[in-house]
Amino acid sequence: MNHALPQVRRPSRTFSQLLSSTRRGAQLARLLAGTELRSWGAPQDLTERAELVVAELAANAVFHGLVPGRCFRLTLAYDPAAGRLRVEVTDARGEVYPQPPPADTEPGALHSGGRGLLLVAALTDHWDCVPHPSGGKTVRAELHHTSS
Repeated sequence: MNHALPQVRRPSRTFSQLLSSTRRGAQLARLLAGTELRSWGAPQDLTERAELVVAELAANAVFHGLVPGRCFRLTLAYDPAAGRLRVEVTDARGEVYPQPPPADTEPGALHSGGRGLLLVAALTDHWDCVPHPSGGKTVRAELHHTSS
């Protein structure tokens, strides 16, 4: 008997790390993300965009999501077959959600924040923010590999 074998899909790669809510923790998040993605063989364009997104989201977790004595969590989930990466940064401050500045603001105008989220929006295919069960929030971003 000759039966077709089901296609075995390569499993997604995952990484999760709790990091201190400090500048050093935010910097480490970016370095760890790049190292993991390169070790998984992720495409260079995806890795470079992800490093920038992780840097911004981790910095936001440290500066805007800080609760003294609480850490933030970086989670990566990469599906090589689909060329899709999900980045999640969870912090302890659930009452403050990220708000990018309006898209129609004047280019040279001064803002107290939000420019980094414009960068996140430009580098990702989608991003959002959801409550975390422990009382914090998780900012999620999805990036797809763009083949040239």
